[in-house]
Amino acid sequence: MSDDIKEIRQQLERVTGDVKQTAEKALKQAEDTGKVTDEVKQTADKLLVEQKALQGKLEAVEERQQQLEQSAANRREQDKAPPKSLGQAIAESDGLKAFIAQGAKGTQRIEVNNVITSASAGGLITPTRDGEIVSLRRRQPRIRSLLNQGRTNSSSVEYARQTARTNNAAVVAENTLKAESNYAWAKADAIVRTIAHWVPISRNTLDDAAALQTELDSELRYGLDIAEDEELLNGDGTGEHLDGLRANATAYAAPFSIEDETPIDTLRLALLQLELQDYAGDGFILNPMEWARIELTKNQFGSYIFANVLQLAGPTLWGRSVVATTAMDAGDFMAGEFGVAATIYDRMDAEVLFSTEDRDNFVKNMITARAEKRLAFAVKRETALVDGTFPLAA
Repeated sequence: MSDDIKEIRQQLERVTGDVKQTAEKALKQAEDTGKVTDEVKQTADKLLVEQKALQGKLEAVEERQQQLEQSAANRREQDKAPPKSLGQAIAESDGLKAFIAQGAKGTQRIEVNNVITSASAGGLITPTRDGEIVSLRRRQPRIRSLLNQGRTNSSSVEYARQTARTNNAAVVAENTLKAESNYAWAKADAIVRTIAHWVPISRNTLDDAAALQTELDSELRYGLDIAEDEELLNGDGTGEHLDGLRANATAYAAPFSIEDETPIDTLRLALLQLELQDYAGDGFILNPMEWARIELTKNQFGSYIFANVLQLAGPTLWGRSVVATTAMDAGDFMAGEFGVAATIYDRMDAEVLFSTEDRDNFVKNMITARAEKRLAFAVKRETALVDGTFPLAA
């Protein structure tokens, strides 16, 4: 169609040029002789007729071209529209509309043609993008919540701890020599330790998925908290490890024996062991397996001894809070007055940094994400902690 328009326009330009030349020739004749010859008049009339015909033909062809282009545009818009499902095609069919207009009585055959389904559409179907980043499940750090917490601005914390107490206080008669008591203290210190880790990541990945930076920051901080939880409970004090609770606790030794001792009995006897050392005890640390066994303990009638399955009153036993964590080995337990037994001294809160200044990161367009925290930990009263294992019979 565009070639036809081009050809007509070229013819029209040629005829228009001839009309102009004939008009100029007629004007010159009129100036020279005062009249225009019949030949020139006939030529001019013929050219004007041809020019008018070409203009009409051009307008008709251009109108047709415009109609074709509009039709093509409409088809493209229809192609962009989402395909109708079978249900949509039936709901919008003329047959269904006529059936409803007649009162929807009897039966009606409805034919639906050219319905696009997921099987026939194939790659034309675009999936919905969910922006959520699905992370692996995270364990809740719990040990820190039991302990006394402070801060330091140095590389170590020095404190005095009492090592001896000889109390000879007693009633005395008038004018007699009073008894002498004896106390002793020693210097102790807790060294600030660093817990850290890092991960490499492509800069393009961070640029293309902005939410990933926040997720990565959260993951790195979570890793620090879990490592801290393990160190506070199980650190053995060697090398750069914290000197943890279990490494310093007093071993469980039942003040008296109970026939068919249950885990509930064991924890009460551990509290008694603390009480005999003048500590009240404020909590227990158990593996979730052991806590589940305790909660599921029933009496001879099949009723739970203390658990209320209809509501959660908080994990407590013998009036003390229970921390159930996989940081504690299955079968083991700890009872203590944790608030006075140990103190955390935070030197630097968790920090996450992103940098290209690491090895060949710059030329590889990589980023190193590093997370770290610094703290000192001091177990000041070992006898305020009891560490033990549940009886095998339990």
